[in-house]
Amino acid sequence: MPDILNAPIVRANALGKEVSTGTSRLTILRDISFTINAGESVAIVGASGSGKSTLLGLLAGLDTPTSGEVHINGHDLFALDEDGRAALRSRMIGFVFQSFQLLPEFTALENVMLPLELAGNPAARDPASALLDRVGLGERRHHYPKHLSGGEQQRVALARAFVTRPALLLADEPTGNLDAVTGEAIIDLIFELNREHGTTLLLVTHDEALSRRCNRVLLLAGGVLRDGA
Repeated sequence: MPDILNAPIVRANALGKEVSTGTSRLTILRDISFTINAGESVAIVGASGSGKSTLLGLLAGLDTPTSGEVHINGHDLFALDEDGRAALRSRMIGFVFQSFQLLPEFTALENVMLPLELAGNPAARDPASALLDRVGLGERRHHYPKHLSGGEQQRVALARAFVTRPALLLADEPTGNLDAVTGEAIIDLIFELNREHGTTLLLVTHDEALSRRCNRVLLLAGGVLRDGA
């Protein structure tokens, strides 16, 4: 039984990822080890193709490593089967993506309600409505994604990510599809919600303004992780 209370919320140990390219093997990540403590905000930065999104996928259990381990709040992620990893994600992890990943046939409110409904919560509407109010979209709750601007869609995505009160928020280029002004507003909102909910934040970003807001920066270069700040 892991000592969850004393464990870092994220611990990667000797994590590696290789993929087959026909007759050879391509190394994407090599011997990645780091820990993140509860309440930290950490940015992973690096050149395009450096493996940042691959690393985030491994930390979420959406992909499996070639070698190494990931522990989330003391739980050995890859000792769990696929269903077990999905259950852990639904309990503990929220996601924000560059492309928003909203369901187009659902309204803003229905998109935010979805994680709670999938977790079997019969009272999803009230907390989802409250979070849409909090991100400034209370009057847009019945609009579909195609009727929302990019910034509004990302606000819906943030509300959806926080509605389950996750211990850990994983964000992959959350300002990548937004103009500078809208991106700055989203950055402010991410950190406000993170502080209000006591969430640990791990994000992949090219946005220097966003990475500077984090407690710590980790640099990925050539598949190897280095302390960036």
